[in-house]
Amino acid sequence: MAVFFTSDTHFGDPRILRLDRRPFADLAAHDAALVAGWNARVGPEDEVWHLGDFALGPPPERVRAILDGLNGTKRLIVGNNDGPDTRAAPGWAWTGTYAETVVAGRALVLCHYAFRTWNGIGRGALNLHGHSHGQLRPVPKQYDVGVDAQGFVPVTLDEILVSRRRNRNSTGPEPSA
Repeated sequence: MAVFFTSDTHFGDPRILRLDRRPFADLAAHDAALVAGWNARVGPEDEVWHLGDFALGPPPERVRAILDGLNGTKRLIVGNNDGPDTRAAPGWAWTGTYAETVVAGRALVLCHYAFRTWNGIGRGALNLHGHSHGQLRPVPKQYDVGVDAQGFVPVTLDEILVSRRRNRNSTGPEPSA
């Protein structure tokens, strides 16, 4: 079992193509590419922490259909654009606004928002976040796991750490238009 992280998929949100200049022809292509990228990396037994802004705009049945079509056990850290339909959708193993966990021996603090400081920072804990869409300058021990910063796919902790060491902004495949 692998553990993956992602954020800011914004399924069903027509604004996202324009605001973040995502390289997809239209919203249907955007959503389909994100689902395909997710399922190409994440297996049924894997775990995915989605750090907020899963969907905005689609009706509840569409949110459920998207969630049902994604591999893995899914946990949601609620973002500012996750409405009641997203939070209440069946298919989440857990939802909350903040979590602390350990993956591969590393303490992680998970939130939709980037912190200036966090629990365990002095003992090596890492802060994984979304919300900034790859626009914040990286700081030590803090990582943007949003799709805009991570090649439009969920990524593992090892991939996140390697991407920073290589000073790359993308660890996934290039999206198709």
